[in-house]
Amino acid sequence: MNSQESGRHQFVQFYSTSSYPCSYLEDQRARSQVAISGEHIDTDTYSQLVRHGFRRSGMFVYRPHCDMCQACVPVRLCAFDFKPNKTQRKIMARLKGMRVTIMRASEKAEHYHLYQRYQKSRHPGGGMDDDGYDQYRNFLLRSPVSSYLVEFRLLDKLKIVSVIDELDDGISAVYTFFDPDEPNASYGVYAVLWQAMYLQSIKKPYLYLGYWIESCRKMSYKSVYQPLERLSDGLWLPWPVTTSPDSATLPDPG
Repeated sequence: MNSQESGRHQFVQFYSTSSYPCSYLEDQRARSQVAISGEHIDTDTYSQLVRHGFRRSGMFVYRPHCDMCQACVPVRLCAFDFKPNKTQRKIMARLKGMRVTIMRASEKAEHYHLYQRYQKSRHPGGGMDDDGYDQYRNFLLRSPVSSYLVEFRLLDKLKIVSVIDELDDGISAVYTFFDPDEPNASYGVYAVLWQAMYLQSIKKPYLYLGYWIESCRKMSYKSVYQPLERLSDGLWLPWPVTTSPDSATLPDPG
C-alpha cells in the first residue's frame, strides 16, 4: 500500500500474527493483520488504514484477520447527521458542567491512577487490571500517529480520559476510561457524545468507534449511536439501529 501526502509516498507493509486467545469471544482464537512502516505513519496513510477497518493499540495498527470468524464489524458514526436521542440529551444536560481539555499524550500520575481504578472495577481478572505503568504507557501514551488525550473534569475532579487519533475525515476513538465509583453517571456515554459534537464543531464527518460484535456486550452498545455505518466488503454502508434508540439505559463503553 502506498499513499501520497504533500508530494511524497509512504509505503506500508503488512504481516499476519500467530493465533491467540480472542479478547471478546470466549473459547475463540483470533489473528490480526498488522500494518508497519519504516517511519511514523502520517495522517493521510493512517486515515486510509482506518477506512479499511484498522485500529490502533499503542504502536500497533491492526485489524482482525481471523481464519474462521468475521464477528468484528468496523463501525463509524456519521457526526454531521447525529442528533442525541432523549436519553442522551438527559445525560448531556446532567453533565453540562464538565470541563474539557484536549492535550498531547503526556504522562500524568492522576491519569494512571484513574486507569488502574477503572480496570480493577470494570475488567477484574482480565489481565489489564494488573497493568503496571509501563503497560499503561505502551498501550495509551505511545503512538505512531497524531494522538491526543481528552480530559474531562467535574468540579475540578478528574472523571474521564479519552484517547483519540486525528484523521483526515474525523477522529478514531481509541480508548476511554472513567471514574468507576459512579456506575450510573454514564461517563462513557458522555465521552462518545462529546466526541460527536466536537466533530460537528470542527466540521469533520466521521467518528470511528472500532468494532461492533453482536454477541459481546462490551462492543454491542455502539449500535445506539445513529446514524451508523458499517464496513462490508470494502464499502461503508448505512446500518440502521436494530434496538430502541431511546432505551432507558445506555450501557457505558468498556
